[in-house]
Amino acid sequence: MPNMKLEAAARVRRLSRAAAALSVLVLCLNAADSRSYYFRKDAIRVLILSGRNNHEWRLGTTYMRSALEKTGRFDVRVEEEPEGLSEASLAPYDVLVVDYCGPRWGDVTEKAVASFVRSGKGLVAIHAASYTFGDQVILAPGSVPTGAFEPVWPEWRRMLGVYWDRDHDPRTGHASRYTFRLKFADPGHPILKGLDEDLYATDEFYTKFHYEPGVNVHVIATAWDDPQYGGTGKDEPVLMTTEYGRGRIFQTILGHDLTGLMERGFAIPFLRGTEWAATGKVTLPAPGTALQAKPTRVLTVTGGHGFSTSFYSVFEGYDDVVWDHATSAASAFQSDIREKYDVLALYDLTPELSEEGKQHLREFVESGKGVVVIHHAIADYNSWTWWWQEVVGGRYLLKPENGIPASTYKEGEDLIVRPTAERHPILTGVGPMHLKDEAYKGMWISKEAKVLLTTTNPNSDGPVAWVSPYPKSRVVYIQLGHGSEAHRYPAYRQLVRNAILWSGGRQAAPER
Repeated sequence: MPNMKLEAAARVRRLSRAAAALSVLVLCLNAADSRSYYFRKDAIRVLILSGRNNHEWRLGTTYMRSALEKTGRFDVRVEEEPEGLSEASLAPYDVLVVDYCGPRWGDVTEKAVASFVRSGKGLVAIHAASYTFGDQVILAPGSVPTGAFEPVWPEWRRMLGVYWDRDHDPRTGHASRYTFRLKFADPGHPILKGLDEDLYATDEFYTKFHYEPGVNVHVIATAWDDPQYGGTGKDEPVLMTTEYGRGRIFQTILGHDLTGLMERGFAIPFLRGTEWAATGKVTLPAPGTALQAKPTRVLTVTGGHGFSTSFYSVFEGYDDVVWDHATSAASAFQSDIREKYDVLALYDLTPELSEEGKQHLREFVESGKGVVVIHHAIADYNSWTWWWQEVVGGRYLLKPENGIPASTYKEGEDLIVRPTAERHPILTGVGPMHLKDEAYKGMWISKEAKVLLTTTNPNSDGPVAWVSPYPKSRVVYIQLGHGSEAHRYPAYRQLVRNAILWSGGRQAAPER
């Protein structure tokens, strides 16, 4: 006869285990929900696991994060100490990018990562991740071998399907770095679909992988390993995918250093592969580099006043801004530029302009194009009332006029700058600033100007950035920017970029 007490106790234990499992699930879901506020809406959430590698992970991880975020498709975080991550820690993310080669992560984190992928989420393995975890670890240059390695993490091998083995033939390895072209083994795969087969890599070429039994490794791209560089003389796998539970895994053997990471053969499959691993499909355009519209086209005008060449750096490093340079206003406005540029960034000091130049400049402004007037360009065209009174909304008087004294300047001033109370897209990410710069005083400033930034420095008029009231165009004046200290100041760079995007009709992202 059944023991009713034992059966009842067993039922209680089963119910307790189910309740515990449900509690863990609820905890993970609550963690994901509570953290969702901190991610950009509708973006793929990426967590890069890094911090240990026999490669320069500080540069590599930074580049990969930037490349992902520039597409507009991903919201990225980085964890440099993965050990200790739990299922609740990983719950908010859609895909893990592993730029790691080092010690094992411990039971909690390893189980959490395996569960994460098995549940239907994504994983991307970069270069040395194929020989990470345990006795396959290659020590960094200068490290002292201890003679004892951890046992390998077998589940990692089952996830990737391939692994390094330096102790058994054929011994996995690579020869010297060189440039090679990828061949599409599966051009219809979402990661490669629509791409021209013109992807090159300059990288280490990993060969002679060992394959984990029972894992279906799908090679989507290969390359010929040239024997003149120590290669095998065969087509070898470069890009691979596997499935683990309901999850998708993309692996690239590429990514040794920054040169390798910036090659199209790495960068384009990496971006598309990360989206595929996270979602099972690819929406990034064929070049795989950006979702944004065409960049804002800027003509930067200098001349008539000395300046630090660090000014040019203010326009560098952005995918959404491209710029040309005119060394004088005369050369800038010798022809109609309305079709060629979206925004003028003026950093010249030009007292007078020819009638032809005035016509072309006026046509540009009245067509609704953007204008950003920077620092000493407030003194441009002092006798052209339409320009300084209507368009710029301000004027630096180069000499006394009608009983009004000339404006003054003083270099090397401590300017403590604060935004005005009213928020504006140009101020996104700017905040208060403190920098040594040149102060202007005694300028004429339109009462209708919308002041964005002010200072209390006694050698300044107060307003140091404003939006002109001119109705036909978006015009911004930024008084800051005399020398390299300002040009390299992060908040100043953000201010100029925001002003360019806003004046060009592309409103900066709202502040969080």
